[in-house]
Amino acid sequence: MAVKTVKRPRLSWWERWMIPALLSGLGVTLRHFFRRKVTMEYPEERWKVPPGYRGAPYLVRDQEGNIKCVACQLCEFVCPPKAIRVTPPGPDGPVPDRPNAEKMPVQFEIDMLRCIFCGLCQEVCPEDAIRLMQDYSFVGTAREQLRLDRDELLRRGGRVYDPIQKWKRKAQEAAEQGVEVPGWHEEPQARKSDPAASISPTQQEDAS
Repeated sequence: MAVKTVKRPRLSWWERWMIPALLSGLGVTLRHFFRRKVTMEYPEERWKVPPGYRGAPYLVRDQEGNIKCVACQLCEFVCPPKAIRVTPPGPDGPVPDRPNAEKMPVQFEIDMLRCIFCGLCQEVCPEDAIRLMQDYSFVGTAREQLRLDRDELLRRGGRVYDPIQKWKRKAQEAAEQGVEVPGWHEEPQARKSDPAASISPTQQEDAS
């Protein structure tokens, strides 16, 4: 196999001292020195988030302050990095604080270190209870500070206007039809012992 020797060009003293590269860099600096500043002094200067920006996901309340989440766990199942963990109430869990709601999460946690802001949780949510807000920067001194629980997610999400109010409308429709919604004011044990609690409003109408 033939070997080809490549001779390296000999550098002059001017090039060995890197003077041409230094002057070229100084020329670029001088050209931009008198131009309009485009560098943002973060964090003193913040980026103006455009409308529709899909940032961090938070839980939201409706305009009446009710929790919209019903602990269906669809967001947990669809999350690609498994950043969401939902704890449903179970049969003996606490009673929902919203009229005509079947259940609400006992605990809802999002690990912002794992979240990729893909928005699948918002797309799959049947209650529009989780939305991607405009937060994009998180700072913490420990991992636990970036694992947001239910109360913190609700605090950051705030209230949103819900023009539909599905559960309130269903309760009004049931009242107009003379159907008593299974007691959301009752304790879980009382609801469990009541045979009417396991009957849907449609079955109650057929029985009457």
